[in-house]
Amino acid sequence: MMLTAAVAYGWQPVNENAPEPAREFRAAWVATVFNLDWPSRAGLSAAQQKAELISILDTAVKLKFNAIILQVRPNADALYKSSYEPWSCWLSGAGVNPGYDPLAFAVAEAHKRGLELHAWFNPFRATISGKAVGKNHISRTNPGLLKKAGSTQILNPSSSAAQKHVLAVIMDVVRRYDIDGVHLDDYFYPYPPNHNISDGKSPSQRRAAIDSFVSNLYSRVKAEKPWVRVGISPFGIWQPGYPSGVEAGVNAYEHLACDARKWLSKGWVDYLAPQLYWRIKGPQSFTALMQWWASVNPKRPVWPGIASVRINSSEDPGRPASEIGAQVDASRKLARQSCGQIFWSWRSIGSNRGGVQSQLKKRYTSYAVPPAMPWCRDSIPGRPAVAAQDAGKVIKISWQAPDKRARKWAIQAGTSRGWYTVCVLPGYQSSVTLPASYFSNASRIAIRPISACGQSGTPGVLRR
Repeated sequence: MMLTAAVAYGWQPVNENAPEPAREFRAAWVATVFNLDWPSRAGLSAAQQKAELISILDTAVKLKFNAIILQVRPNADALYKSSYEPWSCWLSGAGVNPGYDPLAFAVAEAHKRGLELHAWFNPFRATISGKAVGKNHISRTNPGLLKKAGSTQILNPSSSAAQKHVLAVIMDVVRRYDIDGVHLDDYFYPYPPNHNISDGKSPSQRRAAIDSFVSNLYSRVKAEKPWVRVGISPFGIWQPGYPSGVEAGVNAYEHLACDARKWLSKGWVDYLAPQLYWRIKGPQSFTALMQWWASVNPKRPVWPGIASVRINSSEDPGRPASEIGAQVDASRKLARQSCGQIFWSWRSIGSNRGGVQSQLKKRYTSYAVPPAMPWCRDSIPGRPAVAAQDAGKVIKISWQAPDKRARKWAIQAGTSRGWYTVCVLPGYQSSVTLPASYFSNASRIAIRPISACGQSGTPGVLRR
């Protein structure tokens, strides 16, 4: 059935365009390890876990975030149904089925709200002191792949068998779940003083092993689903002295075998999120580090990790929430390819630590779409046929897509002062009813298709 515009109140389709929506990646890490962010404690019922996650997603939308980075594999276990690894102890107990599939639920609920869901994997951590593991945990089925690192055990990063297992785990998720991204954290080789595990490898051999793992991961994800973004969040300093004057007690290049500069320059990631958890001023200057990272490969984005968790914390006594706002401003000025921020971690954002939400609301004044990544090779969606009808206090908008290439729909409003994004909806949606107040001063409405890689199609435009 062809769509027709309602004559009442004059919303009519017109052959016009609209400016690009605002572009910025706005995300937070939702950590499951130690129940840091979600679920709030192990053993909650499925209904309680779902309610907590929905609350996180709803608050993220209210704050105008557009992505959640959910930890789905904290220590060689799974927050999803897996044939490779046991259910995570952080859900309902080690190896205990929580009664639903958390990742499937998270993906569906995030997409329903126009949020991206990036699945976060800790690649090599295997056990945590004092925490039980399921019967089919790799520490039981193949203990020869593990190395002791202080009170924990890790999968030997230089072992080809261990890498094969981790890659199989990640690719299983890529194939079976409709995730938007694969995200790795900073745990490759362990942090000092436990970095000298007994693997018989030199620092350069360790780096070569991790380089191979990162390169293989990127290639395999792109071969399976080119639109799934691959991101890594390394320690925020590549090496002490880079850039000049920056100090660090950890040498990620030597200690962690983490050559993130190479991964970014080679294009083995779609985005890099270095953990720039320090203040703007100091021996680990946020702005100096952001500028250095952004210069490595201007064609790939650097979206800094920002430590909202350190507001009024023992790690950084007296840090005000205004520091976080200033870092958002700085990241926007210094970004070479595209803007974005990722906050560590959700609990500090959701609990409004130090009033941080007011800092974000000042800067996230309208919704934004994650930046496009055209190198991920997808097709631009076609222009939709559109219609709208005023219905008292609401406006009913509908559209008909010429193809199935739209991953999202950005609903935009045009006024005499410019355009803004009203909301972002999932690609499977074809209508929406919104408060008329959202368009009170608008003379235009645009329904813009966005591809899985973030590329814009031509919008269908309505004029009042």
